[in-house]
Amino acid sequence: KRFSVAEANRAITLVRRIVTDIVREYACLRELHATCRRLEAEGNTAEAEEARRQYIRLTDRLSALREELEEIGCELKDYASGLVDFPARRQGRDVLLCWVLGEETVCHWHEVETGAGSRKPVDADWES
Repeated sequence: KRFSVAEANRAITLVRRIVTDIVREYACLRELHATCRRLEAEGNTAEAEEARRQYIRLTDRLSALREELEEIGCELKDYASGLVDFPARRQGRDVLLCWVLGEETVCHWHEVETGAGSRKPVDADWES
């Protein structure tokens, strides 16, 4: 699937909810990983085992959330910041519309091979 800017922006309401959950769950996962390592180092095997079970549940939840994004047609690029790319076309070539959690709309794009570090604003000459 390729998105127009308007289609990507229509999807943002749902994408924002999913990505908000992903960023929150990922932060919990990182904390849980640190807790698990600490418990193992302290020799608290029972507590460490419970932390590992929670870790597995969180990774399963993150996988399910990522799959929801893929069903929409976009791709999560960064769990911590909530960076998402939407496949698109611009001037006859494949590009990626780019959105990050906290932005109101999809208003940036970048070349497929360059990544989000080279984001450019969607301007008036963007093709629908």
